Amino acid sequence: MENLEIYCVTDKEVAFLEKTNYRLAAVGLHKFSKRYIKCDSKDNIFHKEKNYSELTFHYWFWKNELINKDNNTWFGFCQKRRFWLNSRQASASNNILDIILKSVPKEWENYDAVICEPIILGTKLSKLLKRGWRNVLNEPKLLFDHRNISMKLQFDIHHGYSVLDKAIDVMNVKDREDFRNFVNKNKSYNPHIMFVAKKDVLNKYFQDQFNWLAKCEEVFGFKNLKNYDQTRLYAFLAERFTSFWFKKYCKAIEWPWIFYEENKKV
Repeated sequence: MENLEIYCVTDKEVAFLEKTNYRLAAVGLHKFSKRYIKCDSKDNIFHKEKNYSELTFHYWFWKNELINKDNNTWFGFCQKRRFWLNSRQASASNNILDIILKSVPKEWENYDAVICEPIILGTKLSKLLKRGWRNVLNEPKLLFDHRNISMKLQFDIHHGYSVLDKAIDVMNVKDREDFRNFVNKNKSYNPHIMFVAKKDVLNKYFQDQFNWLAKCEEVFGFKNLKNYDQTRLYAFLAERFTSFWFKKYCKAIEWPWIFYEENKKV
């Protein structure tokens, strides 16, 4: 049986998480017990957590831990409220500790990466008119199809018109137009920056992603990123990139996940 290590990234201590066998990864300024792996040592971007969210741990893991890992283990990442399920048949009505992923499913045998099952994108007409009016001017038919919108339009509405275009403009040549086509054509994506893969795949993914985000910093900086939708811009960009990258460079399987509130009784 292949080995599996799941890292759950959180910005605060959560009693429920400590009941799992996951490796608990701490980001942000809260105090954490020694049970949590902190990402503020060695080569790190800890100070960017406000804008990078869980990516601050991903970066630290890539730069300081991944090199020491073996090539046969699956390394996965989840979040304090979003978890991988142990099977496609898992029921949300069961105890959460019984249904979260603990071992490598047989279904992964012929794949080299795992990403979240996708979410379908849509928006309310009122929000489209308020925050996506520039898009509507360019493409009036959006008024009649707002319940199923592209990744590009959804990003424009929530994170600023043309922001994604500007980010794509500084992407490496080998991916630039592929990614542009991907976000314009797809009306769903694999969310949450959650993925599972082995060492070599992860190294290539992290390298491509963080190189791109470094170029994006030169365009957007940090000072003018305000409100939740813009403050965490680099995490939102990475979320779309993750969906694209694993589909382009890997044979990826889409796997079920669950949202679980940490204050719920276990």
